[in-house]
Amino acid sequence: MRLFAVALLALLVMLAVQPVDAQPSVVSQPESQDGVALTVYNQNFAVVREVRPITLANGMNRVRFEGVAARIDPTSISLKSLTAPNSLVVREQNYQYDLIGARSVLDAAVGQPIRLIRQLDGGQTVTESGVLLSVPDQGRIVQLDDGRVLVNPEGTIELTSLPTGLLSRPSLLWLLNAGRAGEHRAEVSYMTDGISWKADYVAVVNEAETEVDVTGWVTLDNQSGATYRDARLQLMAGDVRRVQEQMNLRGGRMEVAMAMADAAPAFEEEAFFEYYLYTLDGTTTLAERETKQMTLLSASEVGVRRRLVFDGSGTYFPSYSTRRPGAGGATNEMSAAIVLEMENSEANSMGMPLPKGKVRVYKADRTGALQFVGEDLIDHTPRNELVRLYIGDAFDVVGTRRQVNERRISDRVREVTVEVEVRNRKETAADVAVVERLFADWEITQASHEHTKLDARTVEFPLEVGPDETVTVRYTARISY
Repeated sequence: MRLFAVALLALLVMLAVQPVDAQPSVVSQPESQDGVALTVYNQNFAVVREVRPITLANGMNRVRFEGVAARIDPTSISLKSLTAPNSLVVREQNYQYDLIGARSVLDAAVGQPIRLIRQLDGGQTVTESGVLLSVPDQGRIVQLDDGRVLVNPEGTIELTSLPTGLLSRPSLLWLLNAGRAGEHRAEVSYMTDGISWKADYVAVVNEAETEVDVTGWVTLDNQSGATYRDARLQLMAGDVRRVQEQMNLRGGRMEVAMAMADAAPAFEEEAFFEYYLYTLDGTTTLAERETKQMTLLSASEVGVRRRLVFDGSGTYFPSYSTRRPGAGGATNEMSAAIVLEMENSEANSMGMPLPKGKVRVYKADRTGALQFVGEDLIDHTPRNELVRLYIGDAFDVVGTRRQVNERRISDRVREVTVEVEVRNRKETAADVAVVERLFADWEITQASHEHTKLDARTVEFPLEVGPDETVTVRYTARISY
């Protein structure tokens, strides 16, 4: 009797320590989720958070968590139980993304028995048994049961069974130790590439060119390999630093050892850390391989100022490149840059932190039809900052910049004389700003017009140029090194 008891105890011990591979897997499918949240960054990645019920036994469990994004970063995963905090520990994690497809099935079937169904030249259909010897990259090679070898045979390959290890959707496979049996509301968070958002703006200028109506759009693009249904959506604006490692996570399977202790759509903005967070009112569904547009802001009767600017250095605007060389190296022919400026303030009917994006500007013609008049890119713009748009070059306001004299006073001091000729060929007057760049220590000793020092390297000459009038700005600057 004692020997029987010892044998029974040994058997129970063996059953208790049987490998977890022999235990049945718990499969969690995305259809069971009871909540998903998505924070999308304007750097082509997102943080996904979803909650699913998972029923676990006490101790070790093998859990297949299906339907994660195909472009997931497996090293970014966090798992916790909302039902019993600190009760779940991930002992091992595999990311599996070898999905079922014609190519993957044939790859997995190499060395396996198959049947080849093909038509002969006479139209007869034959079925032959054999073994698939190579994958399509090296050419399809089949060895028939009678010893013949067929290279790239036409026809249909029929498998006796589906190869193991192939998945219908990307999955995480966990070896999970549960300190509490029963159903857990498990929250899983991870980062994924392939989701991006950008802001686009439309500005319609009024007839007097004193006001604009501004509409902001968010464009979301989901190429992450997953669908997010009824998701709580947030957008992060700002330049969040990510460290890029030279790793290739694609090609089959990655194993990571982990140990964890446990109405029209409208956005509300808030300061978050040193960035801005825009939260959607309600939820939305972002399908795989879908591009979605949503309204970000709408502002009416925003005060705007139109300016014409000559910048002899071509650096007043990052995209200003209309300088044309003249007869000599010290001469440049230019068109005036068309600039729209508006204050991003509540007093000016705006005052919302603006994510970086493209601004397209329209104006109605005399028939009321909107015409496109230019576009520019803005960077992230805080409240109460100036939005400056370079949208094109003036047709009828042109000019010439010449360095007419240079004199060396000493080894460290020289004098330069510059003329900027502005020609207005319109039938109305034009306000023009001539902007000049000066480096090192400088002082304007002579000038034909009033000027303003904007900063240590910039001086501006504001001009009013009458219809079909030419105005020449001439100045002499002493520069010390």
